Amino acid sequence: MESTDQSGRGILAAAGVLFPDRDGRLMVVRLPYDRKHPVAIPGGGWEPTDRSLRETALREIAEELGFTPRLGPLACVDWALHPDRPPIVAFLYWAEPLTEQQAAAIRPDTAEVGGWTWLTTEQAGRALPPLLSRRVTACLRVPRTAGPLELEDSRPVGHTLRELPAAPVPEYLGLAAAPGLNPEVQERSEPPLDRDTYYAGLPRIRAKARALFTDADGRVLLVRLRPWDGPRGREPYWTLPGGGVEADRESPRAAARREAREELGWEVEPGPLLVLDWQPGAAADPGADPATGRDTAVLVYVYDGGMVTDGMLGSIVLQEEELVEWRLCEPAEARALLTGPSWDRTAAALAARERAGGPVELVHGRAVG
Repeated sequence: MESTDQSGRGILAAAGVLFPDRDGRLMVVRLPYDRKHPVAIPGGGWEPTDRSLRETALREIAEELGFTPRLGPLACVDWALHPDRPPIVAFLYWAEPLTEQQAAAIRPDTAEVGGWTWLTTEQAGRALPPLLSRRVTACLRVPRTAGPLELEDSRPVGHTLRELPAAPVPEYLGLAAAPGLNPEVQERSEPPLDRDTYYAGLPRIRAKARALFTDADGRVLLVRLRPWDGPRGREPYWTLPGGGVEADRESPRAAARREAREELGWEVEPGPLLVLDWQPGAAADPGADPATGRDTAVLVYVYDGGMVTDGMLGSIVLQEEELVEWRLCEPAEARALLTGPSWDRTAAALAARERAGGPVELVHGRAVG
């Protein structure tokens, strides 16, 4: 569903980096301003001038540790809901192992990083706070070829359910499990901001969830939106089925399920996550089309809807308030009907069906990483 309301807004975004050393240990840092959960991995929150979360990760490491890392592939995407704060979408990236010379050149910003050390997987699982612990250790416990992992509240969903073996939840010990971080170091006496003020000041993104449905001949199901007085004017356009994630109450996977029911009248379970497409807003991309209303970044999830049958097509009940028609399109026709980035995203999703592993990371429809 596309609409002019605030659906899909209110989402925080962050990126972290997994730095392994030559022995397979992981770098963790100490947060001097966090008394409750002082151990973390390097990284931080998205800013509107960041063109992508990959760029967020690079900027945060430069600011926190004083160097620019060489990032590898996306390790996981995690969507976390919490009653006391806005939802957060978090990307974790692999970095190339640091050499001794690079490690020796680290110059942390002491206001952000009170120290750093290397931990084994077991130690990291106990030192990091529970949500982050599950997220990080999930990435450490599976081959990189299985990634990027799809997580919700740091628990496996989608293809990750097949890849991640069951394991007991480690006991949270915090600094006691991180012997390289000096427990004698004093944190700030007070955090810089109270919790509500801190979250209120953070920038937000939007998220959308779409589904790729095809028939036995490989034709793609597209829907055409009803004209409405939106940022594109009253010109209707074609798209994959789906729409905004109701950020305060559902995950993108749940949104894809709901949108299929509302738009098409189908009760279908989304398949594997195929694509994560980050569309930068105007602050990061001066060329962003103002006609799209892109005042902030938009993260588009594309799930595999699977193959549709004649019976399913015959049962379509379009959402009359939003949609005018549907059509099965050969790839060439779909390319002609969709905008450039939408076609690039759709083509990437079609290709992702043929490969192993998790979703493809895109920025404005183009593969990165």
